[in-house]
Order: sequence, then C-alpha cells, then structure tokens
Amino acid sequence: MSRVRIDKKDLLFDNRYLLTLIIPLLIETLLNVTIGMMDTIMVASDGEAVVSGVSLVDSLANLFVFIFSAFATGGAVVCSQYLGRKDKENASESAKQLIYLSFGFALVIMVVLLIFRESIVHFVFGSIEEDVHNAAIMYLLPIAISFPFLAITNGCNAICRSMGKSSITMMVALVMNIINVSGNAIMIYGMGLSSLGAGIASLLSRIVASIIMLFVITGKGQEIRVRGLLKVRLRADMIKRIMRIALPSGIENGIFHIGKILVTSTIASFGTASIAANAVFNSLGTFANIPGSAIGMASVTVIGQCCGAGNFDQARYYARKLLTITYIMMGITCMAMFLLTPLLTSFFNLSIEARDMAISYTRLNLIQSMLFWPIAFTTPNFLRASGDVKFTMIVAISSMWIFRVMLAKILGSYVGLGLLGVYWAMFIDWYARGICFSFRWIKGRWIEKKVI
Repeated sequence: MSRVRIDKKDLLFDNRYLLTLIIPLLIETLLNVTIGMMDTIMVASDGEAVVSGVSLVDSLANLFVFIFSAFATGGAVVCSQYLGRKDKENASESAKQLIYLSFGFALVIMVVLLIFRESIVHFVFGSIEEDVHNAAIMYLLPIAISFPFLAITNGCNAICRSMGKSSITMMVALVMNIINVSGNAIMIYGMGLSSLGAGIASLLSRIVASIIMLFVITGKGQEIRVRGLLKVRLRADMIKRIMRIALPSGIENGIFHIGKILVTSTIASFGTASIAANAVFNSLGTFANIPGSAIGMASVTVIGQCCGAGNFDQARYYARKLLTITYIMMGITCMAMFLLTPLLTSFFNLSIEARDMAISYTRLNLIQSMLFWPIAFTTPNFLRASGDVKFTMIVAISSMWIFRVMLAKILGSYVGLGLLGVYWAMFIDWYARGICFSFRWIKGRWIEKKVI
C-alpha cells in the first residue's frame, strides 16, 4: 500500500468510528464461524462419518452462501457510495432492491436443491461411503430450506454495515448462536436426530434472524430505511448498479467455490480420515481468519463512502490503515491458535490418524495465514468497494483454477502428496492473488471505476 499524506483534521472517519465499526464485526464474524463449527463439534459424538457428511454439505452450501454474500456486497457498495454523497433516498431504494434480488435468487436455489439433492450430492462428491452419504442428505434438507431466510439476513446485514451499524448485526449473530447451539443440544443429544437435527437448528436460527433484521431496516430512525417492501416494484436502474458489483463478485465467488468443491471431491478420494481432518482444518482456519474477514467487511463501508465522496486520497489512507490492523490482529490470532491447536483439535472426536493430520496441517495453515492471507483476501475488498470488481473476478478465477484446482489435483493425487499437496496448492494461490491485487491498488486503476 502506498503511503498517503493527508490532513487528519479532514478525515471522514475517526479512530472511534473505526473501533465501533470493526469490534462488533469481529464479534459477529466470530459468532458466525462458531455456528458452523458448533454443528461440526456437536455432531462429532455420532462419529467421523457424520462429521464428514456435514463437512461435505457445508462445502456445497458455502457455494450459495457466498453468492448471497456477493449480492450483499453489491448492495453495500452502492448504499455506501450513496451515503458518501449524502443521498439517503437512493441509498434506501438500492437497499430495497437488494432484498428483492437476494430473496428471489435464494428461493430458486432452495427449490432446485430440494428436488435434486440426492443427484447433486452424488454428482459433486462421487462414490462416498454410505453412512457419510446418508448424513449429508439429511443435513442438506433443512439447510436448503434456510437459504431464503439467510439471503434476507445477509442483505439486511450489509445495509446496516453500510450505515456503520455493525452493533446491530452483531447482536443478531449472538441470537442466532444461542438458538443454534441450544437447538443442537436438544435435537442431537436429546432427540437423537444427528445431522438432521444440526440442520434444523441452523434453519430455526436463520428464520429468527431474518425476521429481526427486516424489522430493523423497515423501522424509523435509520439513515437507510426500507419502506413498502411488500409492494414489490423493481427498479431496473438500481438493479443494474447493484448487479454491476454483485455479478462479477457472484461469478467470482461461485466459480471459486465450485473449485473448492472439486478440491473437496479430490480430498474425498483420500478416505474418511482425510475428509474429517480437512473439516477440522477448514473450521480452525476460518476461525483464524476472523480478523481479516471482519475488516474486509468494514472496508466496504469505509472505502465505499470515501469513493462515493470522491475522496480517493482518504481511500488510500484507510486502506493502508485497515491492512495494517489486519496483519496485527491476524498475527496475534494465528500465534495463539498455533499453540492451542492440539487442544482445539481434541474437541472433534477424531481418529488418531485424522487428528495427527489435522494438527500438522492446521499449524502449517496458521503460519501461511498470518503472512499471506490479508494481502490476498483483504486487499481485494478495497478494490470491490471502489467498484473495481471485474479485475478481482478475473484474477480470483484464474488463480483458483490454475493453482487451487489443477495444481491440487497434480500434487495431491498424481504426485501422491495427499492433503499436503492440496494445501500447498492453496497457499500458492494466495501468493498469486496477493501480488496481483497489491499491484492493482498501488497503480490506482480502481479510481477510474464508477458505481453511481
């Protein structure tokens, strides 16, 4: 990041604002990660097959979850840039269109998954063991039904973040966790519903969250207030602005996670122990990346409003500041988790073989995350907030398929490195992304992009 000299008296956001934005996002991201992790941990009492089934479905579900997030990002960028221009009326209208887009897309996905879930699981993951297959099918049913509610929640959350109201989304995430964990306890331990119970608990938590967030964004006293939501009127101009950001981000996220699913399918061929070890690897890795994910969400608000106001020097200033904070926080998190990895892994009730792989590879991942994850995944959020989404899409897709998919297959299967080969292919993908995104930001081509 290039160093920028500006008069700090003219800054759009002071340190107090950044703290009130970032800290709730950190807690919210932690809570969101905990939901998925608790599903895995709490079904672990039913054995590795159930853990593996839940893990496989999560890898499939994340494909759609991240597409919903792309719509949310598109809406958040547009809303933030309108707020940067002090245009609350158009900010509110763009928020309304975001809700329509997110809900409509999720409804279609839900129907497709419910009708073809058996075929989809077989097509994506191939010949997996029967008990893993059964656990996956049962878990997928309520997860698919939850998608429209999750899409609404994600959209409303993005709207709140664009206003800097991250404390609201944090509290809703807390409510979701309470419902999910208590629901898991009742349905898994009390009723013996195993993976189906974990899915039902997630469904209930997402229904409640969507209801709360709809009340929030339609209530009085908000900078962005959505009115007449039930009187559906689509605005082509607003949809076009949102889709200008959401479509490249959605394609990027969608293809990225299709690639991850293919990698998961490769891992599935290594056996149940490798699938279970990878589930723990992903859970703990996601936990370690919480600071970067939270600050990435915050950057959409901060950089977006700077660009909307036409103040690109401040956009550079805040990008440098946010990236520095990301490195500091991820360094602390990754070092602490490196020491605690054996303890954390013990919660997953793994076999000795799976546990040893999980500990070794998770520690390798923590070192790589501390050094390279921020530049590879936080920096592109700066570009997206400015509207430079096509470049991030091209780089992400190219790097994903060349390194994480093709190289993973070569190193994992053909060279015979197994999981280790898959993970080194992923790290090389990070290096390539970081180099491309850093040069793009430093060169300043993102300034030429217009969103509103």
